[in-house]
Amino acid sequence: MGQKISGGIKSVDDRGESGGSPSYRPLAQRRQHPELRGPDFVKPPRLDLLLDMPCAGPETQLRHAWNPDDRSLNIFIKDDDKLTFHRHPVAQSTDCIRGRVGYTRGLHVWRIHWPSRQRGTHAVVGVATSQAALHSVGYTALVGSDCESWGWDLGRYRLYHNSKNRAHSSLSSYPCFLEPQESLILPDSLLVVLDMDEGTLSFMVNERYLGVAFRGLKGKKLHPVVSAVWGHCEVAMEYINGLDPEPLPLMDLCRRAARLALGRERLKEIRGLPLPQSLKDYLQYK
Repeated sequence: MGQKISGGIKSVDDRGESGGSPSYRPLAQRRQHPELRGPDFVKPPRLDLLLDMPCAGPETQLRHAWNPDDRSLNIFIKDDDKLTFHRHPVAQSTDCIRGRVGYTRGLHVWRIHWPSRQRGTHAVVGVATSQAALHSVGYTALVGSDCESWGWDLGRYRLYHNSKNRAHSSLSSYPCFLEPQESLILPDSLLVVLDMDEGTLSFMVNERYLGVAFRGLKGKKLHPVVSAVWGHCEVAMEYINGLDPEPLPLMDLCRRAARLALGRERLKEIRGLPLPQSLKDYLQYK
């Protein structure tokens, strides 16, 4: 169940540098991959707005947490941390768990924290309908193996949907700026971005938007899901927030424009602006 990384290695960090050399070069990659100029690789403005909002509170996170009644029997929710599951060390078994909430509309973002040393050979993150299988004999990428789920393999950097009926060579690499023999060093946490209004699934790593992974999800009811094979692995899911599909109020758009003008490093200066306290509170989401 060990994880093997071969070929060249890329890291994605929030500075865009690693060891003094660029690790994420969008301009260079766009020259090499003309498809990166398309809309699938532009971070949606609504996603920017959602990520600028305060994170959901504990009660909301619990409502969107792993579902203890919708899991493989080899997985259990921890008593002292309801956002985290633990997988029993069962050999030759692949096990899944779904989230409590199935999404049909709106934009939703959640964080998956999965320590890289606990991923093993088949660690897949994605979404699934309520019909997707939650257990399989042997070690396999269960999420994305049939037409009821869509997943990103964190070890092979492949996208899976109905993969058991497709040739391995036809499976797309993700992110697409990876060359055939390159690998990506993923951190312990990543963001899953599900836009049910556009019908897309995307991922973010260290604040970098990696582009649309899947399309055609509109009209479905989809739950967060992962499939795991590593014994004693523990995977946490933290719901960040969601946005309804309705147009945003002008006040919200103005707040976003003001916060963008200040920049993240200067948001603390809002307290000293010559503005009414009620307006300063609004700009700080209080």
